[in-house]
Amino acid sequence: MTRSARELLGKIQAGLAPRDGDNRLVPLITAGRAPRAVFAALAAEEKLITLSDWRSFHELAARAGEPNARAFFGGLAPGEQQANGMLDALLAATGPDHGEELPRAGCQVYPAYVAWLALNGEPAATAAGIFANFAAFGRYCRDVAAGMREHYGFTDEQCAFFDFFAADVPEIEEQALAAIQAGLDAHRLDEGEAHRCARLFQSYELLFWNTLADEFPG
Repeated sequence: MTRSARELLGKIQAGLAPRDGDNRLVPLITAGRAPRAVFAALAAEEKLITLSDWRSFHELAARAGEPNARAFFGGLAPGEQQANGMLDALLAATGPDHGEELPRAGCQVYPAYVAWLALNGEPAATAAGIFANFAAFGRYCRDVAAGMREHYGFTDEQCAFFDFFAADVPEIEEQALAAIQAGLDAHRLDEGEAHRCARLFQSYELLFWNTLADEFPG
């Protein structure tokens, strides 16, 4: 009997859950202990990431032969473009990023992996790996936005990027589940590959945040 997409995602997310709390930057922001300069770095690095991911999701959609996978990746691309524009208000408020080695390698590994998957990843396994990490990223963004308002006095416009990714979007979940289910039903989705993809996404996501935590320890 073919496993359901929701069952597979649940198993993958259960494997990821023990490391969800390994993000060392978000607690500094929610406690108001991170220096304000961290937001210039966050905005500058995310500006590059969203542009790269926008291109990568377009490539994933173009490469996907299965309609549900194509719809999932094609639906993610406009969100990256929209989020990229939302960073402008934050960049204007924070001023330039004064880090010494820009961009930071630890922050840009994540989009480099997305770009690699755009050329090499099996679409359904890639969809599973990406979506399995959405909930954790959404929580990080929600907490960052709350900390920005409470401790640093940022406006709604300046927090818009994090609010955007904190929002629950049922349509994206439906598209992800459809893409994963299609891969399972056609026996194209390798569950081991999906687990590896999700684990690497989590590791690179944490590396992004913890690279900044090391540079801005509070």
